[in-house]
Amino acid sequence: MLFDSHCHLNDENLYPRIEEVISSANKTGVKKFLVVGYDKASSFLAVDIANRYEGCYAAIGFHPTEIFGVSEKDYKDTMSLVTNPKVIAIGEIGLDYYWIKDPKQRKEQKEWFIKQIDFANEHHLPISIHNRESTEDCVKILKEHRPLFGGVMHCFSGSVETMNEVIKLGLMIALGGTVTFTNEVVPLDRLLIETDCPYLTPHPHRGEKNEPKYLCLVLEEIARLKDMSKKHLEDVIYKNTCRVFNVDE
Repeated sequence: MLFDSHCHLNDENLYPRIEEVISSANKTGVKKFLVVGYDKASSFLAVDIANRYEGCYAAIGFHPTEIFGVSEKDYKDTMSLVTNPKVIAIGEIGLDYYWIKDPKQRKEQKEWFIKQIDFANEHHLPISIHNRESTEDCVKILKEHRPLFGGVMHCFSGSVETMNEVIKLGLMIALGGTVTFTNEVVPLDRLLIETDCPYLTPHPHRGEKNEPKYLCLVLEEIARLKDMSKKHLEDVIYKNTCRVFNVDE
């Protein structure tokens, strides 16, 4: 049993053949999917997918590069989806300094990050966090505006020191196709796996569009790095994912 803790079945590269994508994933053991929104349209589509397909759940929110020019009405319309029982997280939210260089826009990102953390706390939901080249500010905000119902550092690639700070805040660490030797130190009880499909395709499929069916390759690489049974690792990670998102096993 595998649970893809962060995927974009709502992406234009996957959605047109979504039934084939889900079926192929099921055959490799992926039984649950968190379809993550990044703006209004993708959040609505994530919820629609979750409503229509067994094992699919949704996260709603605004990605840090997608916040600019969003009206208050669009924000409220999107976040009203929180009443749907298939919405199990707010995300992906956070900071992105790789694409955004302007100080005023970075300030706006911070405001939106805090706003969405507060919303998640108000609705007793975990968050899915995007952090790209913004670790210092991201961790600072998480400390000052603590996610009260947990969450996940999506696609984590930071240092061991950052990992320890994040874990102290009660957050989980999600690893994807960019698994490295540094990641082998992630404590088992804090570990999730994801594809972030259609991005970050794992070896040996680099160059192809990523899919949830490749989640098993992420699991295999972590099992190799940790020198442990793949079955044991699979069981632990599946239970971790269900726990953080309050989903029945």
